[in-house]
Amino acid sequence: MADALLRVRNLTKTYANGVTALKNVSLEVHKGEFLVVIGLSGSGKSTLLRCLNRLHEPTSGEIFFEGREIGALQDKRAIRALRKKIAMIFQHFNLIPRQSVLKNVLMGVLAEKSTLQSILGLFSETEKKDALANMKLVGISEKASLRADQLSGGQKQRVAIARALTQKPTLLLADEPVSSLDPATCRVVMDYLRKINQELGITVIANLHFLSLVRMYATRVIALKDGEIVFTGRPEEITEEWFKRIYGEDAHAFSQNDL
Repeated sequence: MADALLRVRNLTKTYANGVTALKNVSLEVHKGEFLVVIGLSGSGKSTLLRCLNRLHEPTSGEIFFEGREIGALQDKRAIRALRKKIAMIFQHFNLIPRQSVLKNVLMGVLAEKSTLQSILGLFSETEKKDALANMKLVGISEKASLRADQLSGGQKQRVAIARALTQKPTLLLADEPVSSLDPATCRVVMDYLRKINQELGITVIANLHFLSLVRMYATRVIALKDGEIVFTGRPEEITEEWFKRIYGEDAHAFSQNDL
């Protein structure tokens, strides 16, 4: 379709140890979607996200972002520019523990800095103002002067989200963003991701495990099993039967009351 932000065609990724994590995966993602990817650990979810922003190099296939084939990018500056537009947050936050929350958020603009500016940590007043605005958006601005290692897990993830927003991305990738958090904090972090999606119009692709969260936040779902897409559709279409096909016969889908 003409409005597809991202097109993936026959994407395959085989690692040096011979493990094929993705097998001819094809999908489209449209502007404004909150797409959730589900599947067992080892199904290829994280590999998929890392291929989308060239953290991992695909073995074969094509990835088109905003109409441009990103696999053709070779220049380091072009790849940095791509990663600026496709921001990513991780399960384990990837913050600098002894730096302040504000400094961690400002790390999101380093791709635009010269080597000297990066080393010296030189940021403009406008960049600081934008960082504080993003921190306010995710409810963490009052922690600006604290060290990152003084925060709770949920607060750290909100710092990571604010850092990603300083890149002014078009697409936000979230790799298991709440899997290390307690149930109540999961909902807080997911609420902020939905706010970013709905209020800022940033397209989100998130890897999640809990079906209750999938049903609450996703606009569309794809399921991976052994590196292949086995389901695509609306979250309410994932029945108990589908859930067992994706996760195995012994699996049980969680209800919304479980979180």
